[in-house]
Amino acid sequence: MKRFLLFFLLTTIFQVHSQKNLPTDYLSKEFHKGRREAFKALMPANSVAVIFSYPERVFSKDINYNYHANPDMYYLTGYKEPDAVLLLFKDAQGTEKYTEVLFVRERNANREMWTGRRLGTEGAQNKLGFTKVYNGKDFHAFKIDFKKFDKIIYDKIPTNISTSNNVDNIYALIQSFKAKAEISEENEASVELFTNITNSLREIKTPEELVLMRKTVKLSCIAHNEVMKAVGPDMSENEADGIHAYIHRHYGSEDEGYPPIVGAGANGCILHYGENNATKIDNQLLLMDVGSEYHGYSADVTRTVPANGKFTEEQKAIYQLVYEAQEEVFKICKEGTPIQDLNTRSREVIAAGLIKLGIITDPKDARIYYPHGCSHFLGLDVHDKGNYSGTLKENMILTVEPGIYIPENSKCDKKWWNIGVRIEDDILMKKDSYENLSADSPRKWEEIEALAKQKSTFNDMEFPKI
Repeated sequence: MKRFLLFFLLTTIFQVHSQKNLPTDYLSKEFHKGRREAFKALMPANSVAVIFSYPERVFSKDINYNYHANPDMYYLTGYKEPDAVLLLFKDAQGTEKYTEVLFVRERNANREMWTGRRLGTEGAQNKLGFTKVYNGKDFHAFKIDFKKFDKIIYDKIPTNISTSNNVDNIYALIQSFKAKAEISEENEASVELFTNITNSLREIKTPEELVLMRKTVKLSCIAHNEVMKAVGPDMSENEADGIHAYIHRHYGSEDEGYPPIVGAGANGCILHYGENNATKIDNQLLLMDVGSEYHGYSADVTRTVPANGKFTEEQKAIYQLVYEAQEEVFKICKEGTPIQDLNTRSREVIAAGLIKLGIITDPKDARIYYPHGCSHFLGLDVHDKGNYSGTLKENMILTVEPGIYIPENSKCDKKWWNIGVRIEDDILMKKDSYENLSADSPRKWEEIEALAKQKSTFNDMEFPKI
């Protein structure tokens, strides 16, 4: 009786005390339904698609990382919890004529008191717009004959996951699917078809997605600008990182779209530097590759600034070369341009510039100091889905991010050593032109020096010494 009363009390609490003051600009259930319909339209005849949620990951002992939804699952459903599976059918099934089924985590008042609210079947119906929804444990008994379909479409099946005995966790769902479909190993053709469909859909941003992309990029630019004003030789990399994070959260960003890269001097020459632990930036360049994630959509903005507010002649020469490469790439950012041309054009400019500066003599050696590509798709993933062998299309968003990195002991005059420069902007492609979504953050060296002279709110913050 006591256990029943406790369960009743907990259930009542979570029914009555629903969340208030939530953001009102999430993608609508109509958006997600439209994406499912678009996915089904690209499926071949007599096929079924199976999409799993991402598994949870352990942070430390019995503590998990903050959960990040599978972008494809979120894109197609709006569902952001683990232990779920979505079925999409090309053709209507059964007497009910359904074309989609969602299996979700079951409501559990006791667990929700510890780890947060769950949407459950009723929530998936009311908030996500599904009509056929079941608890995850019901997937095992769900009658579906996978052998009758000509094609089963699915992404790479999650591995390295908990093998606990829970009947509704992601491991159990995957094992049940494998048994039902008689799959022992992944079918490469199934994965390739899933990738092709999602690449085709996600590389073109809808008007609803563009609203969120504009916001996440804009607030990232505000953060970059504030650090440009606040930075000084005595600031640590971690503190600069923290200013970005604070401003992102101030504007409602849930997270960063990727681990921030905030590297001073030699650290800025490490492409994916992540420690951000230098206690002083000193009179060096600070390379900041930091972008917010807002409602699942990631910005990706990089700015390189002198900590003392003024570029040296060598720093300025490298910076200007990277800027010129970016400007040349912008000229071909429009529908119809082969995507690979963005990288080719930037590499040509940087190679010619490095030869002129006496840093290299052979254009092929440009790769030593510019080792990465110029562009990638941007959206629900920072390296978003898209077809890189195709051409630019209207409403694609790609980065343009040339860079030069000259670490210590490079085979050039040591006056260039430890100069690392990257300028990265988020570019919306149009029919005959482009829009720089990150234009709110200055790129010209003169504009950066001018902004660095302004005072930041963070300059006046004082904390107790420890």
